[in-house]
Amino acid sequence: MLAHVLVVEDDDKIAAPLVRTLEREDYEVHRVAEGQAGLDHLARGEVDLLLLDLGLPDLDGLDVCRRARESGFAGGIIILTARDGELDRVVGLDVGADDYLAKPFSLAELLARTRALLRRSGGSPSPAPRESAPATPANTLRVDVAARRIWVGEVELAATSKEFDVLALLDATRGAVVSREQLINDVWDENWYGSTKTLDATIGRLRQKLDEAGAPAAITTARGVGFRLENTTDA
Repeated sequence: MLAHVLVVEDDDKIAAPLVRTLEREDYEVHRVAEGQAGLDHLARGEVDLLLLDLGLPDLDGLDVCRRARESGFAGGIIILTARDGELDRVVGLDVGADDYLAKPFSLAELLARTRALLRRSGGSPSPAPRESAPATPANTLRVDVAARRIWVGEVELAATSKEFDVLALLDATRGAVVSREQLINDVWDENWYGSTKTLDATIGRLRQKLDEAGAPAAITTARGVGFRLENTTDA
C-alpha cells in the first residue's frame, strides 16, 4: 500500500515542487493550504505522514500539530517552517512533531527524513476507530514491536512514532533503568541536536496515556540517570 502524505502548506511556490517530488517517489499526496482543512483531512484516518507548515493563514501550525495529536493522530509529523530558532523547534517537538526542517531546505534531505520516519513508524495509517486485540488478560500492558502497537488489556493505545519507540525501549528491559543518553541516541538518530526537553515531553505524554488507560505499569524517573517502566500491579 502506498504511504499517504498530507502536505499542509499555503505557499504554492513551496508546495507545488514538494508535491511533485513526493509523487515521483510513489507516495500518495494530498495538499491543502489551511490548517483546518488539514485537520479535517486527518480526521478521515487515511494519513501516514503530515508535512506541516507553521505559518498558515487560518491557524498557527503549532496549534494544528497539537490538535492533531489530541484527536488521536499517531502518524508522523514533520514541521516545515521559516522559524529556525531553537525555541520554536523545541516547542514544535514538544507538541507532538517528530522532526523539524527549517526553510529553505533541500528536497533530498526532506525525502531522506520522510523515508526514515515512515520506516520507524512502519508506514501504517493513522488509526480509525480502535479495534480489539486478541483476547488478553484485562490487567496487561503489551507492546507489540513487530506490529508497532500498544495494548492495555483489549484496548489499543494510540501513540506517535517517537512515543512508541521510547515505550518499546523501556518495555524491552522492564524494571531496569534506561539512560537518557540511550533513549535519545536510539529514538532520535545521530542527526538529532535538539533539546533533551523533547524526551521529557515525550515521557510526559506517555505517562498521561498509560494513566488514562489504566495500564498496570508506569514510567518512573531514576534521577540523574534515566527512566524505567515498572509494573504497578502483580501480573
